[in-house]
Amino acid sequence: MNYYVCLLQEGVSSIPKLIEKAYANNYNVVATSINANMLPFEPDESDPTYPATVLSAMDWNSKVIFTMSDVDVDSPNAKLRQHAKEVLLRDVAWAEHLQNMGSVMVRLRGPENDNLAAIVRSKTKDVYPLGNWFIRVPITNPDLATFEHRKDATAEEVAQAESNDPWIWWNNLRIAAKYSSKVKVVVELNDSDRPSKETVRRWLGEPIEAIIIPSSLFVRNRSNYCVLKKEWQVIIGQFISVRANVIISTNPKDNALSQYADYLKKLINENCDTHVLNSYENMLEIPLQPLSDNLDSYTYEVFETDPVKYKLYQNAVQAALLDRVSDEEAKSKLTVVMLLGGGRGPLARAIFNAAELTKRQVRLYIIEKNTNAIRTLSNMVKTLWANKDVHIFSKDMRDFSPPELADIMVSELLGSFGDNELSPECLDGALKLLKPDGISIPYKSTSYINPLMSAILHQNVCQLLSTVPAFDYGYVSLLKNIYHIDEPKALFEFTHPNRVEEIDNTRCKVLSFTVKKDCVLHGIGGYFDTHLYKDICLSINPLTHTAGMFSWFPMFFPTRPRTLKEGQTISIKFWRCVDATKVWYEWQVVNSPDDWEHHNTCGTGYNMRL
Repeated sequence: MNYYVCLLQEGVSSIPKLIEKAYANNYNVVATSINANMLPFEPDESDPTYPATVLSAMDWNSKVIFTMSDVDVDSPNAKLRQHAKEVLLRDVAWAEHLQNMGSVMVRLRGPENDNLAAIVRSKTKDVYPLGNWFIRVPITNPDLATFEHRKDATAEEVAQAESNDPWIWWNNLRIAAKYSSKVKVVVELNDSDRPSKETVRRWLGEPIEAIIIPSSLFVRNRSNYCVLKKEWQVIIGQFISVRANVIISTNPKDNALSQYADYLKKLINENCDTHVLNSYENMLEIPLQPLSDNLDSYTYEVFETDPVKYKLYQNAVQAALLDRVSDEEAKSKLTVVMLLGGGRGPLARAIFNAAELTKRQVRLYIIEKNTNAIRTLSNMVKTLWANKDVHIFSKDMRDFSPPELADIMVSELLGSFGDNELSPECLDGALKLLKPDGISIPYKSTSYINPLMSAILHQNVCQLLSTVPAFDYGYVSLLKNIYHIDEPKALFEFTHPNRVEEIDNTRCKVLSFTVKKDCVLHGIGGYFDTHLYKDICLSINPLTHTAGMFSWFPMFFPTRPRTLKEGQTISIKFWRCVDATKVWYEWQVVNSPDDWEHHNTCGTGYNMRL
């Protein structure tokens, strides 16, 4: 993603000159009042402040963000309210004339924004709507800053100001605007009140277009260069990490413009986690079903580029070989390893590497049902493993009768939610392949869930409603713009080998979570961790995520949006259901204080085919 650094200045007399100044100082975009003289002229005034021809159509769309006149269309005074509405609609009409794909920015003045929301809603539904509406919101209530200088402020006054939370202003407006993807938030920082960590985390779950950084946040270091204090670097870095752009707000006479831009571009480079999977951020994908569907070569290749996972698998096999075969038996004792699902060979390579490093004798059986993958594996046997004791079988592991039983059974059947690619059913079916004292790698997997706020994921779910029952599906997603309402908790656990007489892989559990901050529940995050051997683990649980591993994205189970209050307890009930042909999950928020919609009843949406 390409970030932009925008120069925001009000009271300018020439937009072309502002653009020229911005570009000369390393800015990509400018933001300024739609009225070049800053003051809103009368709605019926016929003489505009500048003609459309001062810039090309391309420049209007790509280089300018218009700030609308700072008028109150929700004023309690009817006359002021009507005048404000006329001024704002005039501004919007002029912006629509200049930009067909541009953006306008409007400031929230307080909690009452019904009329503004109605205007935004109507304009985002127009046949030819403006590009985007940027809603400018202070990160904390500006009134709080006044109490720093008041000794007479009462605790009640402070509490009232704290409860008048700008996030609530924004939340009410975006709900009234029907969660339009064209309505985004611009969070404005201020130098008098640094936000709490939880306040920042909550904003990260919103569709953030940019943050506004006033030039007053900068201080000069010993070299007389403009820098940000460490606390602000951390806060701004968090916003940058979720792809927020940067807007620098200055006065027209500021002479340190290039220093601000250079400093922020450096901060962007330090905090933007650029990687090959960026394009998957916040996308919703239906999980793979490798048991019933054959994976293609591209999918295999994506998985194989993860160096961390296979190194940990190698470590696990290495440790198991050392435990099973003593140094004295290293040359005489053979270990039979059964690989369930060979793919294009990365796990087989890990097993051979482990055997070489430990100097243990290994015979490897590879069981793979994908006939296309068999071609690649067969070629590897001829070209890379010709001197290895390796045998390939084109079989479903559940139907395979082995020449001999395995000492170690290795599999890579885990999905983003642990068991959502049917690893329990597969490994239970393959139990007959393992010796009574045999080792399973992995030997345990645990799924985790937690409540999430993510307006972008909710928007993406709603876009699918015309084709599928989108709220009854679980999705794989590289979660980016999310707020963890509470930390993940363990849900379902499966251990292997499972030698109980009557195996039951159905599950049901209720977990309770405490809301840390006023927010909106949009869905449930799903994660897992697995123990490969002893204490060698893989995890995508946000609390324990294996560093550098990207083979699995988390899961997202949507719910209908519901506003939650700080301190509230919500309980989530999750089921894992099984019948003769499929496995599926059902989920519901219960007793919070009432039961919410029950999702995916009888697996009518998302299910895994046996």
